[in-house]
Amino acid sequence: MEVSSTFWIGFIILVVVLLALDMFVFHKKGEVVNVKKALWLSLFWISLALIFNIFIYFYQGKEPALEFFTAYVIEKSLSVDNLFVFILVFSSFKIDPRYQHDVLLWGILGALVFRAIFIFAGIALLEKFAWVMYVFGGFLVVTGIKMVIDFVKEKNKPEEEEKKDISQNCFMQIVRRVFPTTDDISVPKFFRKIDGKRVATPFFLALLVIEVTDLVFAIDSIPAVLAVSTDMFIVYTSNIFAILGLRSLYFALRGVMDYFYYLKYALSAILLFIGFKMMFNHYAQSNDFGFHISTTTSLAIILILILASIAASIFRSKQMQKKLVATKMQIDKKADELN
Repeated sequence: MEVSSTFWIGFIILVVVLLALDMFVFHKKGEVVNVKKALWLSLFWISLALIFNIFIYFYQGKEPALEFFTAYVIEKSLSVDNLFVFILVFSSFKIDPRYQHDVLLWGILGALVFRAIFIFAGIALLEKFAWVMYVFGGFLVVTGIKMVIDFVKEKNKPEEEEKKDISQNCFMQIVRRVFPTTDDISVPKFFRKIDGKRVATPFFLALLVIEVTDLVFAIDSIPAVLAVSTDMFIVYTSNIFAILGLRSLYFALRGVMDYFYYLKYALSAILLFIGFKMMFNHYAQSNDFGFHISTTTSLAIILILILASIAASIFRSKQMQKKLVATKMQIDKKADELN
């Protein structure tokens, strides 16, 4: 569907205003974002996306509105993986919670540009070479399977095995050869002058890892969203609204991420389903099957998978707590008997 330049200009102005609010109104310099504030801000960003969705419904129709909402849900759910990476990055580089929001904010600004490039390239490929649908679909299926395998391997690792330290990996070693760096995090700046030399700080290195990680995740998420719509306006706006609320979601959930035990299984199932849908719908359309997996069906399946994984994770958490209480009672009982 063709969208007039007025819509694009209006959306860009809206994003600039929202970013300005986030930088200068919602957050104070050096403020540690507490869970309560993060939850309210998350609700604000989600509400904005829903209001924009209603706007699309009235000005473009039911189908584009449904495509936007489905794409938004897909991007939002897949972006949860980013949150796990954020936790790992900030812990590896020892970034103070007071300055994490600033690093994430600049990461989002980079994502706005790179996502536009990825989406434009993906849509251009699909318009020129329709068979690329099979490539994207197959890639999502393989990624979904790999995600399950990696999760099972991670789950079976010994508990005493140390967590990954991103700050010392191969990529960071290469970066340190290119950029003079310092491990000093006493001053919250991306670059500093030390002994007359301009050096990169852990804040810059953390930002760099976040940008690269977003590019890697975009390779998964953008083909998934293109399975729902190839409308540049729908795909890009849904992506941006999902990204804008990512920082608040991180601060709201960083303390409870381990409780979402089954969420990665749901995300892998979503990738498998979308990959299959992408290939099946293209094959059905090419061969006049007269049947395809609709956007409504896709949305329903995605929501069921997410909600089921959250419910199962909560149930598991409660069962684990009961076992811990029972074990503690047994230990106390034996201690009393010995006394």
